[in-house]
Amino acid sequence: MSCARDAKPSPFDAQLRAFEGYLRDEQNVSGHTLRNYMSDLKQFHDFLSARQLGGRDPRRIDNRVIRHYLAHLHQKRRKKSSIGRKLASLRAFFRYLHRERVIEANPARVVATPKAERKHPRFLSVDDAFRLMEAPDTNCEAGLRDRAILEVFYSTGIRISELSGLDEESLDLGVGLMKVTGKGRKERIVILGSHAVDALKQYLQGRSPPEAGGGGHSVSRSPLFLNRYGRRLGPRGVRRVVEKYVRAAGLPPGMSPHAIRHSFATHLLDGGADLRAIQELLGHASLSTTQKYTHLSMGKLMEVYDRSHPRARRKKK
Repeated sequence: MSCARDAKPSPFDAQLRAFEGYLRDEQNVSGHTLRNYMSDLKQFHDFLSARQLGGRDPRRIDNRVIRHYLAHLHQKRRKKSSIGRKLASLRAFFRYLHRERVIEANPARVVATPKAERKHPRFLSVDDAFRLMEAPDTNCEAGLRDRAILEVFYSTGIRISELSGLDEESLDLGVGLMKVTGKGRKERIVILGSHAVDALKQYLQGRSPPEAGGGGHSVSRSPLFLNRYGRRLGPRGVRRVVEKYVRAAGLPPGMSPHAIRHSFATHLLDGGADLRAIQELLGHASLSTTQKYTHLSMGKLMEVYDRSHPRARRKKK
């Protein structure tokens, strides 16, 4: 029989568990966000432990150690966006430790974020968006579901996790509104267009009722979009649905659910929607996040300027 004792948890391990509880219970972050935080911080701890850089005690970590870690990630050819996210996780962790008075200052605060390459979001043209909506075969139950999924995505611009989390109780098809639970479990109301309302009605009328006891549904929650087993369709399943019809419609590969979200925002902006209204519909906490769509419509804005301003310099040929 082995008499070896369990290794004593390090101060870093203990604080990491406390931070995880803080994110989950006080900040109400999503499961996806929580996993990202924990993965980033575990990678940092593994890096410190392998190099004996004080990884067992957060109080011994300074900004030089963090810069050394970022240089290591750069040498491994990690994307600047990935390095920036890991630094953001470190800042949040050390900010929490500072708030709890475990450390005197946040060492990650003075470390500059790598300047990431600015990528323009991919989006569909209006014609391509219509082709995508019409791709499912609505003569079968799966096609009715898939058509409703695509119409809801394009009509509301919600995130893939938000769509997967929809319940039947989220809908008010009579007035064309839908309640969505977004990041931080914040709820907001989004508008359903007439095509989305019609697609949802056809789907709900045409689908088979879930088997009793087989769908894992609670009395108070009825998942809106179901897989073939009668259970909630998860984000991975939703992504496969979109990818299937992107191929069927002959659209460029890589047009993801997020690309449909970008298309929603871009087409609203092109149609004259106010940026703050789009911010509300997308569920962005900051207007600066929404402003990335403005460059996509700059050509249309220039047309309006040229047509409307008495001193416009550009003239039509």
